[in-house]
Amino acid sequence: QVQLVESGGGLVQAGGSLRLSCAASGRTGSSYAMAWFRQAPGKEQEFAAAIKWTDNTYVTDSVKGRFTISRDNAKNTVYLQMNSLKPEDTAVYSCAAVLSAYGFGYQTLAKPSTYPYWGQGTQVTVSS
Repeated sequence: QVQLVESGGGLVQAGGSLRLSCAASGRTGSSYAMAWFRQAPGKEQEFAAAIKWTDNTYVTDSVKGRFTISRDNAKNTVYLQMNSLKPEDTAVYSCAAVLSAYGFGYQTLAKPSTYPYWGQGTQVTVSS
């Protein structure tokens, strides 16, 4: 079992920055992938970014150049650095994990169904 706990959400003005953290506990495995998804009110869940144990990263086009995903193995934590935030980035951001991601490319990593483990989510609100 893997437990994921997000933190770092909040209210920020447009153009500002936030860093989300996702701390993982339990057996994460040696070939894992972790991702951030977001869901705005009335909209479907949307992939934001993912990182594999190889340090390969994947970012959706709408946040490319503004969001960066990274990890700290010593802390079992994945981060989502969000810069130049826009009101349309307002959403609940959730962290997800899968223990074995061998051969997973962007299409697979971008699907919520790939991930059996999820955090509780953290609200990000960007005011205009």
